[in-house]
Amino acid sequence: MRPLPVVILKEPQLAENIGAVARVMANFGLADLRLVSPRDGWPQPRAWASASGADWPLDGAKVFARLEDAVAGLRLLLATTARPRETELPVFSPREAAAHLREGAEQGWPTGLLFGGERAGLETNDVALSQGIVTAPVDERFRSLNLAQAVAICAYEWRVAESAAPPANFLPSAPPADQAAMIGLYEHLEGELDAAGFFHPPEKRPSMVRNLRVALSRARMTDQEVRTFRGVITALSKGRGRVLAKLAAKRGDG
Repeated sequence: MRPLPVVILKEPQLAENIGAVARVMANFGLADLRLVSPRDGWPQPRAWASASGADWPLDGAKVFARLEDAVAGLRLLLATTARPRETELPVFSPREAAAHLREGAEQGWPTGLLFGGERAGLETNDVALSQGIVTAPVDERFRSLNLAQAVAICAYEWRVAESAAPPANFLPSAPPADQAAMIGLYEHLEGELDAAGFFHPPEKRPSMVRNLRVALSRARMTDQEVRTFRGVITALSKGRGRVLAKLAAKRGDG
């Protein structure tokens, strides 16, 4: 199982917002919720009421006094903020962030998304713990997002990115054939095309060969596909040989 991103809420204020975050986490398949210094302590019954039955992120929520402890085990942390910060970090859209989180998950890395509290968001020192900033493309006239809305956007993009991955039981594609196999294919095909008189006029042969090689290279054939393709070429050439032999025989009879 690949690790799923954790959701870290720094200094969340309202129990209702924490419950709403748990609800959208459950909608999109996330379960690991970490709370850093929630204003009213933890647990808060109103959070469960707001979760509308999505209890498991709340039941398993971990509480930390310091952000450093909450993110200590993560290998990739992305911080969500709508405001520019005094840090030279790459800035990603939620979709780009989801792609990077998926890449980390495929390598077995623990990853996380960091969200600030409702009133003040994240401080520069909080953002500095991350490896990148996530900013949603909201309208400049009103950039403030509700905490659960921000989590929902990121969780949705994660789910879309994750859904695009092959199923766990799907065998990975075979590696592409090496250059030696491809060159053998090129030369085999070109030799048969020469014999068939395909390259005409002769002065166009170099450009025609180049175009054929580019097309075949772009296909990224596997070793098995190269062997199959060469078998097709051989079968066609043998068929052409039989036809020519029959024509020659008929001419001889005449």
